[in-house]
Amino acid sequence: MKISFIGGGNMARAIISGLLSRGCAPADIVVVEMDRERRVALSEDFGINVAGELPAAARADVIVLAVKPQQLRDVAIFLGSLLDTQLVVSIAAGVRCSDLARWLGNYRAVVRVMPNTPAQVQAGVSALYAAPGTSVEQRQQAGALLGAVGACVWLEDEAQMDAVTAISGSGPAYVFYFLEAMQQAGIELGLAPEQTRVLAMQTFLGAAQLALGSEHDFATLRAQVTSRGGTTEQAILSMEAGNVKGNIVRAIHAAAHRSVELGDILGEN
Repeated sequence: MKISFIGGGNMARAIISGLLSRGCAPADIVVVEMDRERRVALSEDFGINVAGELPAAARADVIVLAVKPQQLRDVAIFLGSLLDTQLVVSIAAGVRCSDLARWLGNYRAVVRVMPNTPAQVQAGVSALYAAPGTSVEQRQQAGALLGAVGACVWLEDEAQMDAVTAISGSGPAYVFYFLEAMQQAGIELGLAPEQTRVLAMQTFLGAAQLALGSEHDFATLRAQVTSRGGTTEQAILSMEAGNVKGNIVRAIHAAAHRSVELGDILGEN
């Protein structure tokens, strides 16, 4: 499978790294990147083909649109005349398949993806939605592409992408926010910054791994750690008194609402 990327930023680099680690040949990857320094870095870091002109991207089975959402319309309008049977995969946040297909000249072999930043260490999760007109083989190609950087979840309703954006797309920031709070508390309680950093990070990592391997839901796992009258119970009671869970839920709804707004704005033209 020959793959081209339009845009060579962090997410493109993450996917390229994952593909190469899975055995994809460097000769089967090309990146179209307008910035010369980035082109040089991509070539030196990965040994792949690089180009500065969009037509070079068309000579592939899969074309990954990895530019900023605000740039996607202009790129898609130019790219549309170069398409034949290629699969177009968009990782641009907020751009709906119907708008992208329209910009591509009503081209229908399109898959929209919402990855997240842990893809940079091949521990990401991506939600994928295939527009009508995408073949089974092309869905498999998209799954293999994003599977190189983590888990994949297929959606049958594109409207669900706004919820995905709010949960997993923005989610790493929520985790880092909570880690900040844990580190601050550790320092206030007399631990060194590096000590509490390690304790907080490993606790998150270990808890997530425990949950992945467990048949229990999150509430049950939490209860298993929360002894009556113990320290954990006091922490949970304090969080409940401050409506921490409700505030988190409200924040995620706010992120989903903003995702809908951005989709409307980006699709206006």
